[in-house]
Amino acid sequence: MTVNGPGSAGGQWAPASTVEIRELECFLVLADELHFGRTGERLYVSQSRVSQLIRSLEQRIGARLVDRTSRRVRLTRLGEDFLQALRPAYAALRDTVDNARAAASGLNGPLRIGFQGIVGYAFMDVIGEFEGRYPECAVRLTELPLSDPFGPLYRGEVDTAVVLLPVAEPTLVLGPVFSRQPQYLAVSRRHAFATRTALDAEDLATTPLLGVAAPAPDYWREAQAPTRTPSGTPVPQGPTIGTLQEGLSLVAANRGVMLLCHPTTEHHHRRDVAYVPVTGLPDSALGLIWRRDLHNARVRAFAEAVANALVHQQDSTEPIQQQASSVH
Repeated sequence: MTVNGPGSAGGQWAPASTVEIRELECFLVLADELHFGRTGERLYVSQSRVSQLIRSLEQRIGARLVDRTSRRVRLTRLGEDFLQALRPAYAALRDTVDNARAAASGLNGPLRIGFQGIVGYAFMDVIGEFEGRYPECAVRLTELPLSDPFGPLYRGEVDTAVVLLPVAEPTLVLGPVFSRQPQYLAVSRRHAFATRTALDAEDLATTPLLGVAAPAPDYWREAQAPTRTPSGTPVPQGPTIGTLQEGLSLVAANRGVMLLCHPTTEHHHRRDVAYVPVTGLPDSALGLIWRRDLHNARVRAFAEAVANALVHQQDSTEPIQQQASSVH
């Protein structure tokens, strides 16, 4: 950033002072912290380096911006005025650089995300933060059929997808995996299990279980609707379904029972369906996936955003598993 002033020869304009971006960043952080030590910690520099940067900026401007005593740090009147003018200008400059970097790296254009089940509020927050950081990369959401979790990716209809595990496709990459959730059995209010407070996985051998229709791979369909209990007892097979709503309708009609993850049960309250926890089965989990041959900058950036959200929300009351809850 160059500040121009009148030169001494022929009335020509010539560079009078060059303000370093690092000086401006240091001033902005110091204005927030009002403490040279904490400012240095945030910028990963020494306290003396902070003092040097502020002195250099003041010399370029020609007046003091900061008053510093042994007890406190405060901005001068000029420092306050300079801060008010600098903040929006610096934000605009940063956004301009970020947008140029995004365009250069391919982070512009739509990002098509497929999902199974429901997109909850917290997951939408992640999407909102992603769009805020990359305004030229608008997100488009597409619900995936339960019976075809990978097809839209293979056909190029979506760029990435949130799907139920397992994922054993050699041409797909499994990215961030969301927190695992216990499984519940959806049953009709007329079913004998409706009054139970808990079930064991072996109880599945006594009632028809709704299956998942093709073209979902056999291993994936088996994981969502096992044909045998953990002890090896066959599970009676009910009708196959293609969507969550088909399954819940058949459950309500007492045509079979259906396994769901806990967050999905919380989003689908029905008077004609009861949800009973099941022990003895692996927990349900979701993962973000994409095609190995189409791992572009938009997908990489979104996967990073999801991974960061997982880290930051480990202690949250609404884990990210509920942010894009799916059938299981």
